[in-house]
Amino acid sequence: MSGPLVVIQAILAPLTWLAQHFADPWLKRIEDAGARFALRKGTIIFGAALVSIVARLLLLPLAPVPIPYIHDEFSYLLAGDTFAHGRLTNPPHELWAYFETFHVLQLPTYASKYPPAQGMVLALGQLLGNPWIGVLLSVAAMCAAVAWALQGWLPARWAFIGTLLALLRVDLMSYWVDTYLGGAVAATGGALVIGALPRLLRHYRARDSLLLGAGAAILANSRPLEGLLLCLPVAVVLGIRLCLRGSIDLRLRLARALVPAVLVLGATVAFTGYYNWRVTGDALLFPRVLYQRVYWDVPVFVWQPIIPAVAHGGHLFTGFFENPNTSKFLGHSLAAQLLKKCREGASFFLGPILLVPFVTLPWLVFDRRIRFLEIQLVWCGVWLLMVYWFEPHYAAPLTASIYIIVSQAIRHLRQWKWKSYRVGVFASRLIVVLLVARIFSPGTEVVHPLLREFNLSRAEIAQQLRATPEKHLVIVRYSPDHDVLNEWVYNAADLDDARIVWAREIPGRDIKPLLDYYHDRKIWVLDADADHPQVEPYSGSDATGQSSR
Repeated sequence: MSGPLVVIQAILAPLTWLAQHFADPWLKRIEDAGARFALRKGTIIFGAALVSIVARLLLLPLAPVPIPYIHDEFSYLLAGDTFAHGRLTNPPHELWAYFETFHVLQLPTYASKYPPAQGMVLALGQLLGNPWIGVLLSVAAMCAAVAWALQGWLPARWAFIGTLLALLRVDLMSYWVDTYLGGAVAATGGALVIGALPRLLRHYRARDSLLLGAGAAILANSRPLEGLLLCLPVAVVLGIRLCLRGSIDLRLRLARALVPAVLVLGATVAFTGYYNWRVTGDALLFPRVLYQRVYWDVPVFVWQPIIPAVAHGGHLFTGFFENPNTSKFLGHSLAAQLLKKCREGASFFLGPILLVPFVTLPWLVFDRRIRFLEIQLVWCGVWLLMVYWFEPHYAAPLTASIYIIVSQAIRHLRQWKWKSYRVGVFASRLIVVLLVARIFSPGTEVVHPLLREFNLSRAEIAQQLRATPEKHLVIVRYSPDHDVLNEWVYNAADLDDARIVWAREIPGRDIKPLLDYYHDRKIWVLDADADHPQVEPYSGSDATGQSSR
């Protein structure tokens, strides 16, 4: 926690206490008005989506439209560009070796290795003018879905509070809206599944079944492993209710209600198989699995051995594991890795402010209203701890479950009293005040987004080249000690018609075929490891990959 933020919180805490002490009747009127407003559930759902968009747009002067930086972002953007052109994948390029890069398949087709859901969101944004518009819309859908899920589990007032917490914590203060990595898409899928379960068990409606199936379909095409872990406990509960509990009539009603979900899941399986076949040539071979076979076999779980990268990618990929930013995690002990994941997950979804309500944990453990969600969270959490790599968006399907539990924790906290002092009421109000204050506090990611010289330089050069009427080929030269996390060679879906094509110079390999193929373009060379990378006209005729400058 930054120093300025601590100071701000230290000032706001006594101010909140004074406000409560001297203005409690007015505060109570505000809360009662909020409780009445919370009864308008449809308005809350729509409002959550609208507020998430408007609030983030208002923050654009402080946090502009993000510039991609991480390998995965460029891969997702390739998927978005592919889908925006009306294709599921792209034909392989005959000179694919010069375009080889992280998280992208070159053979048998040219495509992202990732599931298609995030790419589809980015494609929608691209068609509307910018891929980030798709990110913004996906976050709005997440906020609406989380609000709907909360309403299925909690009274309207507390569902409204949980929606506010999710808006303040995940929408405005997270990388889910400030990168192209995703998170909101899987969170939307998880919220639909979680929100549909109690409604389906109470009302046996086809609409809820359809939303359950839609949520599972989104998870299958965004975070399939984590989505499966989340859906398994739901399937167990539905199976028990269908086979063992209730009258025969209720079981038949549930069976009929589940038909839409089954049909949606059947269509999802068919689409996934077709997508795999188009990308990899095998309906049962996922693009990510093929990518691991071709380049490196990254372990999925912590007990699996680390297998060296396949030599197919040369230093490009073997260097990834030799990079200090990567190897420092792989070298950690199991206990250190587990602790790191717990810390990162708690920091992202809760932070120090939303950890406070968990002082009521002894009451939460025995709370029947959310017992299923607690079991589900522990079940999924254990498996997430066992996965080798972890980022907070891996746990995105659990977003709705987390904020339902947090809201219930605040509900318990609010009942606390010490003598005649309503310390729980004060604490609950202070939590909301501090969350709002954190958005505009110095040192937060929103006010001071992390600047990275590499991605800014790449974007600036691309903008300069697009401002000219010609098409361009940029040959990127890396030094032997190049930081592989700063990858310049990422391209659009159409490698022949793109305004800019980025290609890597391969030491010892003839570059003449590349020059001949793109003879109608203006050719540049770029030293990616220079202090201030700039493109310079290509002036060499050497075909060995060591051009003169």
